[in-house]
Amino acid sequence: MKKFNRFDIFIYVLIIANIIAMILESHEFIKNRFEKSFNYFELISIIIFTLEYFYRIYISYNKSKWKGVRSYVFSFFGLVDFISILPFYIKQFVLIDGRFFRILRLFRLSRIFKLGRDSKSLKLFIKAISAVQNELKFTFFLSLLCILFSASAIYFLENEAQPEIFSSITASLWWATVSLATVGYGDVVPITTWGKIFAGFISLIGIGIVAIPTGIISASFVEEIHHFRKKR
Repeated sequence: MKKFNRFDIFIYVLIIANIIAMILESHEFIKNRFEKSFNYFELISIIIFTLEYFYRIYISYNKSKWKGVRSYVFSFFGLVDFISILPFYIKQFVLIDGRFFRILRLFRLSRIFKLGRDSKSLKLFIKAISAVQNELKFTFFLSLLCILFSASAIYFLENEAQPEIFSSITASLWWATVSLATVGYGDVVPITTWGKIFAGFISLIGIGIVAIPTGIISASFVEEIHHFRKKR
């Protein structure tokens, strides 16, 4: 088991504090009262996370020169480290509207993943996904084809009966996506006989589309756990 040094503990405490601050900041009355404190805390956190990012690049360079740097920068946790500080710098140097900035601030949530840097289970899970990435790419491509086919079919079946809802194939993509994902919010539903029959057929296909990537990832994860235990 890895022994954590003071730097690791400090970073983990800072990440947890950032998550708590983000939750508290979502309450308007707390944000208005302590806005300056939140801004100062965010600035200090960004400085520390930025220094940590470049420190890890420096360590990677010392280990394997530029190959090590590329390996870290494009790794899962390297991307997490970069994305967690990106919104702050975009705000400083690029003029953006408030709505887009609020979306960018969601990237602060990526700091949560920094907590899993030393988690063996998370590393095994990432390794398991990497091992079956070709299969997952094919499944994703197949899902897109099914969504496009479903949206096209339901458009032709329901357009005359519900022209305001199924006005185009692109407008029908929402129904196709939630139906194939087996979510089915019920906000958009077919009313024609053939539309209902097709919707039932798509719902059954959707179960398989959700199950295939789940099964692929689960099998790969179990295999990685088995290999890991054999090495111990």
